[in-house]
Amino acid sequence: MTLSNHEHTAMEMIADEPILANVERWVAVNSGTANLDGLATMADLLSDAFGALPGEIELVAPEPHEAVTAAGETVALDHGKHLHLTVRADAPVQMLFTGHMDTVYPVDHPFQTATWLDDGSLNGPGAADMKGGLALLLAALKAVEATPLAEKIGYEVVINSDEETGSFSSTRLLERAARGKVAALTYEPALADGTLAGARGGTGNFSIVVHGKSAHAGRNPDDGRNAIVAASDIALRLMEAKAPTLSVNPAKIDGGGPNNVVPELAVLRVNFRPKAQEEIDRARAHIDATVAAVARQHDVRIEVHGSFNRPPKPIDDAAAKLFALVKQSGADLDIPVSWRDTGGVCDGNNIAACGVPVVDTMGARGGSIHSSEEFMIPESLKERANLSALTILRIAERGRL
Repeated sequence: MTLSNHEHTAMEMIADEPILANVERWVAVNSGTANLDGLATMADLLSDAFGALPGEIELVAPEPHEAVTAAGETVALDHGKHLHLTVRADAPVQMLFTGHMDTVYPVDHPFQTATWLDDGSLNGPGAADMKGGLALLLAALKAVEATPLAEKIGYEVVINSDEETGSFSSTRLLERAARGKVAALTYEPALADGTLAGARGGTGNFSIVVHGKSAHAGRNPDDGRNAIVAASDIALRLMEAKAPTLSVNPAKIDGGGPNNVVPELAVLRVNFRPKAQEEIDRARAHIDATVAAVARQHDVRIEVHGSFNRPPKPIDDAAAKLFALVKQSGADLDIPVSWRDTGGVCDGNNIAACGVPVVDTMGARGGSIHSSEEFMIPESLKERANLSALTILRIAERGRL
């Protein structure tokens, strides 16, 4: 299929966009999820940049979220504000575009600056995950706005500040933005060869607090109730739920103290990765049964905190149509598009759970994310911006997938 005049116009505009310059500017800002000052700076930069688009931008306050400390206490977590842009809410076709401004690198992490590597890639914190994706999304939307087809399509853009820690303070915002959308694109990085993520499993994270009873380990140990032993028993019993469609990972036990004291408190951290909704139901039932049995056997009190915050994301018929459209758009741009299933999770899981088809790796090509070796392939910026713009324009023109 040849490109239309409108599509050529969009591609020509992208060729002139300073996408890489934006990436370099944004990578220079440490915006780790807990770095509220850095996130505020990043939110201002993104507000200015996305302000080039029509519509209304707001910085949305995060919803409350709590975490369990090593001492077994629940504490409120602070998060940055989330960017929300609404364009032509009354247009006949509505889409959702999402990304995140936070990175996994804390404010004191040694990985703070970008470096050009010998192979021409950019090594930098968040270069691929996902400041490169945000920059090319902006270029794609500006290109779409330069065509007459823009009037046929409305959209919302959500760029949250807490994706890397589960999007707990932005989930409701994402759900509201997903309502009534024909499709969604999310700008997590593609693999270095351009492969996209297809079906995804889900995830659930739990903190299980065990309250035992302290006693002298030599004088009267039987008067105590060992919270570490009980937590370990829970971990072993939870592992019995493991299956090809459900991974179980007891990751850490906090608690304990001097060797001569029976520990009265332990906090077990455990992660589940279900590949289907029924596995979530099975895991929940297994957690409940395990906690009840261990509480009786060890005479301890147990509190369970946490949830399955990202449901599995299968490729249903609607998602398959969206992937096919992206693939055809890529073919018309001489960009090969393929995808494969992954165990990773992202906001695409939550969007799909709202009944909206989503391709969630429309960002830059890169790799080694979440490490000091993270890299982004700069020539993929305009390549992927073209792919997004063409996909959006074709949905606008069709009025459907």
